[in-house]
Amino acid sequence: MNPVGSDGYEHHPLLDTRVRDIASRGEGVLVAVTHELHNHGTVRIAHIRPASGVEWTTAADNIQAARP
Repeated sequence: MNPVGSDGYEHHPLLDTRVRDIASRGEGVLVAVTHELHNHGTVRIAHIRPASGVEWTTAADNIQAARP
């Protein structure tokens, strides 16, 4: 896991780069990785913005760098 700032955002190495969500096969720019507290622990959530501008979220473990 990467360092988390006091604001709750993870300093992920793929921030501001094009990524692929392996669950949905969608591609967009990784704009944030946040941590959400749930009963079973902390869940890392990736926030992805495609060209359409409508962001979606997925588990942070589901993202990988997109191929050109």
